[in-house]
Amino acid sequence: MSALKGEKPMIRIDMATLEKLRLEFPVGSRVALVKMDDQQAPPIGTRGTVRGVDDIGSILVQWDNGGSLSVVFGEDECRKID
Repeated sequence: MSALKGEKPMIRIDMATLEKLRLEFPVGSRVALVKMDDQQAPPIGTRGTVRGVDDIGSILVQWDNGGSLSVVFGEDECRKID
């Protein structure tokens, strides 16, 4: 596993953890953003609807403000609401 200079290496996810994420964040569940280190990130606290969890553990979210940045496994954080 290698990363470009200045980039963090990608964190690998095992199948058990991936399945747990998919159960915890099913399609249609509501989340709020806790942490995202990206210049294009929505503000902390922004709410959104889960569209799925991909094969590398990123939670795919349609944010209420119109954005669609994914919550990256091991880097970003969201919490379930409602």
